[in-house]
Amino acid sequence: MAVFRLNNEIVFPNPELSEEDGLLAIGGDLSVERLILAYCNGIFPWYNPGEEILWWCPKPRFIIYPSKIKISNSMKKILKKNQFKITFDNDFAAVISNCKEIRECQEGTWITDHMKEAYIKLHNLGLASSVEVYEDEQLVGGLYGVKIGKCFFGESMFSKVSNASKAALISLAKKLEEEGFLFIDCQMHTNHLESMGGEFVEWNKFKEMLKEGTKFN
Repeated sequence: MAVFRLNNEIVFPNPELSEEDGLLAIGGDLSVERLILAYCNGIFPWYNPGEEILWWCPKPRFIIYPSKIKISNSMKKILKKNQFKITFDNDFAAVISNCKEIRECQEGTWITDHMKEAYIKLHNLGLASSVEVYEDEQLVGGLYGVKIGKCFFGESMFSKVSNASKAALISLAKKLEEEGFLFIDCQMHTNHLESMGGEFVEWNKFKEMLKEGTKFN
């Protein structure tokens, strides 16, 4: 099946038509309008620097239900000791910058300067959110993602000390549960996220949750 090439029109092909690996389309831009349309249809951009934008829609989908976040006994002790100070949307730019810089040093990153700029713009419009984790007044971990209606689409996380990113994810899940969010979209499976409660859901179920969650936007 051919991968669809996008043009200046703000449209996407039917997500059902994505390749087996999830690749759906190539090209287009990272405008606010296109990103909102993408996420509302279960599509997200992910590409290497210097490449054209690649748009993905993996099926089945790997998600975390906020109420099902798994907290190990060791993490319960760490959180109880208040080792970390957790904030929300306190410094989105610093979180995405750290995610970018740390990944560049480790295995390379899909967070290009263009992508960073696009998500900061989403944040300024109230459509992206961050969690900051501080230790001794220093930013040591965090995560960010897109927030539309009652759906949260996780993008990236970072950790400079042990357990900082876990603390960020647990704190996010608790907050989203309180606010009635339906899911955290992890996009891709990792063993780490599975250990914290991540699970696969069939595409039709995920599509129904998308429709339900985004109607609140």
